[in-house]
Amino acid sequence: CSTRNIELVCSLGADHVIDYTQEDFTQNSQQYDLILAANGYHPISDYKRALSPEGIYVATGGTMTQSLQATMIGPFISMAGRQKMGGMLVKPNKNDLVFIKELIEAGKVKPVIDRCYPLSQAADAYHYMGKGHAQGKVVINMEQNS
Repeated sequence: CSTRNIELVCSLGADHVIDYTQEDFTQNSQQYDLILAANGYHPISDYKRALSPEGIYVATGGTMTQSLQATMIGPFISMAGRQKMGGMLVKPNKNDLVFIKELIEAGKVKPVIDRCYPLSQAADAYHYMGKGHAQGKVVINMEQNS
């Protein structure tokens, strides 16, 4: 995460946090068993170099190029060795959403919500998100009386 989000990430239970504005983890000599790239900003070859010999890389976001590299090239890289690389595309379904709702209600998952907007201010929410400063999700409340 970035410097301004370190405290938030630690409060959520992270054991170790890398500030990507200060350190490029793909360029140090450390290797990782799992890299979950939610907003990847490196080519797939950088992530491969940072993986341990049996490491796993999963891309869940990033640019179109990064998503295509993970889903199209990742499986071929996986066939050539013990490292596993790929992308993850998710189509939500009712059972999964109910399961997530139950985890949240039980306090096992803590969603981070930066701001809530009523539907009438959806354009404001969009502009706020576009600035790239949200620390968590921006929620649009669909109820008319909010």
